[in-house]
Amino acid sequence: MLMTALAVASCRQNPFFLEWDTPYGIPPFEEIRIGDYLPAIQKGIEEQDAAVKAIAENPADPTFENTIVALEESGRLLAKVEGVLLNLCESDNSPELDSLMAQVLPLLSEHADNISFNKTLYHRIALLYRQGQEPLTREQQMVLKRHFEDFEREGVGLCARDQRDLKALNAELSTKIQQIGNNILAENNAFRERFGISVSEYSDAMTTTEDRALREQMFHAYSMRGHNGGEHDNTQLVIDVMRLRIRKAHILGYDCPASYILENKMAHDPRTVDEFLAGIMPAAVAQAGREKAEIDRLAGFRTEPWDWWYYAEKVRKEKYDLDDEQIRPYFRYENVLRGAFLAAKRLYGIEMEEIPGVPVYNPAATTYKVTDADGSLLGIFITDPSPRTSKRGGAWMSNFREQYVDADGNEIRPIIVNVCNLQETLTVDDVQTVFHEFGHALHGLLTRCHYASVSGTNVTRDFVEMFSQFNENWAFQPDLLAEYAYNDKGELIPAELVEKINRAMTFNQGFMTTELCAASILDMRWHELSGLPEEIPDAGAWIDAFEADCCREAGLPDAIIPRYRTTYFNHIFGSGYNAGYYGYLWAEVLDKDAFSAFVASPDGPWDMALATRFRRTFLEKGGAEEPMTLYTSFMGREPLPDAMLRARGLRNF
Repeated sequence: MLMTALAVASCRQNPFFLEWDTPYGIPPFEEIRIGDYLPAIQKGIEEQDAAVKAIAENPADPTFENTIVALEESGRLLAKVEGVLLNLCESDNSPELDSLMAQVLPLLSEHADNISFNKTLYHRIALLYRQGQEPLTREQQMVLKRHFEDFEREGVGLCARDQRDLKALNAELSTKIQQIGNNILAENNAFRERFGISVSEYSDAMTTTEDRALREQMFHAYSMRGHNGGEHDNTQLVIDVMRLRIRKAHILGYDCPASYILENKMAHDPRTVDEFLAGIMPAAVAQAGREKAEIDRLAGFRTEPWDWWYYAEKVRKEKYDLDDEQIRPYFRYENVLRGAFLAAKRLYGIEMEEIPGVPVYNPAATTYKVTDADGSLLGIFITDPSPRTSKRGGAWMSNFREQYVDADGNEIRPIIVNVCNLQETLTVDDVQTVFHEFGHALHGLLTRCHYASVSGTNVTRDFVEMFSQFNENWAFQPDLLAEYAYNDKGELIPAELVEKINRAMTFNQGFMTTELCAASILDMRWHELSGLPEEIPDAGAWIDAFEADCCREAGLPDAIIPRYRTTYFNHIFGSGYNAGYYGYLWAEVLDKDAFSAFVASPDGPWDMALATRFRRTFLEKGGAEEPMTLYTSFMGREPLPDAMLRARGLRNF
């Protein structure tokens, strides 16, 4: 029996080395073992190294096909493995995966640097970029531009010593960033163990908890995550990461990380971002002051930060006769998701069909087939809504597989996942989260590009959030609510409740905008640093002082803290939004201005012809054109900067 078992084990092949004989090429999650990842990563690196060497040393003159297309085609195995591994580390993590990532991240970092520093390959790409590009399609020109700029920005022109330093620096950065994320997850779980709620339920709990002392305890525990000492403290890690990012910027010839990061974004430079945020903060703070006065009046005393959610809800009930307990019964998660699907069908003609029995990485996940109006496959959509200890906080969209056209001309459709941390019944903010993440999913599902590097959401950070936020505009359209907002008795949400919800949409937006803008400013201040003191004996105290200075300079009221404090700001220390968190507000200007075209349409927000033009202009194009070119082609002008402030009720129409 033992010999038979050993024989079977020895015959088993690594699933990543096989064509996946699963519906629609969904990863065979149940067949993948922890020991499969590292060999597959190593083989993927080996295969791409060989492909890159062949491209670089090709004796033929460089062409788009033998250089750029060949480079795009390289690394398919590596992308296959990373698509599974990196997603599971975020949504279904384990100590075994943490240990594996400690081995994998330095390998991936070194591999990426080896490609970025390949001067022979770069010279072929540079020759193509600098010669006439007239024979190329616009998408091909953008792909070529992206590869050329990536090489230039990642240090191909550095001397050997600087490249060695940068390699070591990048490897250390990847490891420390992963550790910060792991610590945040551990702190989130500690919060859950202490209070019996997930961090995603924090604002709801602060709204309903009558015990003021308990609210204060929850506030301090929530806002001190990663800043409590012990094994999950992030204070020194943050300092370490910022030293590395500053050093990297200097090696690459920039004065600070923000200058380097923003150079190829829509905003382009720190000054533009700072001026943009400075234009928002005063209006937000002024409105927050008016909201604070109402809260204090109702409370009968000078409220503290842990009182805001609780008394704001009471003000909302007083002003609009509306509270979450009235709303929740009509917004069960599965019904809200169906509402998002119905909106997409009415706008873009697409169909969503659940496909049971396919492989899933966790039993909580549900899989759907997405088809176009003509019945053709658009992609696979997975939703994973519930909180668990193995999942990081927040909500996000990701790809298990990108969309592209392969070397044989076959169109490979994407596999998209939306991951959230939601309860069975939702608040107004939760409903918007579902529509927001599905907006990202639509961007990934509807893309029609040839090359993975520009397909779907592969656009600049300050452009990508336009499409998720744009989709939120349909969440509370009365005629859509009539199709999905039912309680357990099958009763439709009352029209008067819908009216109350829509009248209250700008409620508390001074607070919401202030905390969001403050977090964006905090992000920028970190990444505008050109240096740190040589000795920081107490990292926690230094960070506290830095944050206090930043908040004071920004004019942040004492009653409000930034949406994310430094030590649990995963967006900027783990999710690639460093010097990019402003992008949510930046993209909201684009989203609200674009939505104004639907508001002005004789057919209203359900103008399918206009939605089709939006789909063709933006969602199908991905990064195959410059963002502002796409925007002006749709609107006929550049965006109006006041659109977001008006939508948030911070400026009169």
